[in-house]
Amino acid sequence: MKDRVGFMQGRLVDQIDGKIQAFPLAQWQQEFPIAQHLDLRLMEWTLDDQGLEKNPICTPEGQAQIRHLSARHSLRVVSVTGDCFMQAPFWKTDGRTLQDYLVKKLDLTISATGALGARHIVIPLVDNGGLDNVEQARALHRLLMQRHALLQAFKVRIAFESDLAHHALRDFISEYPADCFGINYDIGNSASLGYDPEQEMTSYAHRVINVHVKDRELGGSTVPLGTGAAKMKEVLSGLRNSRYTGNFILQTARAKDGDHALTLARYLDWTYDHLEQHFGP
Repeated sequence: MKDRVGFMQGRLVDQIDGKIQAFPLAQWQQEFPIAQHLDLRLMEWTLDDQGLEKNPICTPEGQAQIRHLSARHSLRVVSVTGDCFMQAPFWKTDGRTLQDYLVKKLDLTISATGALGARHIVIPLVDNGGLDNVEQARALHRLLMQRHALLQAFKVRIAFESDLAHHALRDFISEYPADCFGINYDIGNSASLGYDPEQEMTSYAHRVINVHVKDRELGGSTVPLGTGAAKMKEVLSGLRNSRYTGNFILQTARAKDGDHALTLARYLDWTYDHLEQHFGP
C-alpha cells in the first residue's frame, strides 16, 4: 500500500499564517528529503490563487526543479489540489472579463499538471466554492466540458470535492463523462457533515478517483486520525467493494508541537494499519 499513500503538500513544514493548508513558498523544497526519510512516495501539490502564475508547478523552471527533486528523493507529484478555485471560483463570476481571467488559470493548471505527469486536479466545491444555485452548476459544467479535449490531451482528470449529500452528488457526477471527471472523497468532510458512508459508497464509490484521509468532529474541525467522527471501517470497506485502485492522500491535522515529521509518521502508521485490514499489504 505504500505506493498508494501520499501526503498533502505543506504538512511537513511550518504552517503559513496559521492556515491549516497553504502553498509553502519558502519551504516547499524541504519537504522532499523529509518525505523520503518517512518513506513517503506520493505528494499532492497545493495551488493558491495568490501567486498562482509563479507557483513552481506553473513555470518551466519550477517544473524542472520539481522533476529533479522528485527523482532525487523518489517522491512523485501525482495530484494537485486546486484551493485556488475555491478561493476564486470561476463558476461564480458575473463579469465575462473576470471569468475569462479565472478560466485562464484553470487552463494553466491543466497544462502544468499534465506537463509534470500528475493525473488529478481536485476542484473543491465546498465553502466559498460551493454551488449555490443551478446557474452556477450549469456554468461549471459548460466551462469544464469546453476543456474536455484539453484534459484528454494532457491525460488529466478533474476530481470534484463536494459537500453534497450522496444522492445529489450521484446525480451531479452522472452529468460528467468518467474518462476525465470523478470524485475526490474526503473522509473527514463527510464525517463532519454527518453523512452515512455506506450510503455514499453505494451511490458513487465507482466514480471516486482520489481520497483525502482526514478526521473531523461532527460539525467541527479537523482532529487527529481516530479521534473524530470518521467511520474509517465503513469507508474503506465500501472503497474495497467498489474495487477502488486510486491513492490515499493524508490531509491530516497539523502538529501542535511543531514536530511535523513525527506527527505525520504517526498518521502514516495509523493509515497503513487500517488500509492493510481492508486492502492487504
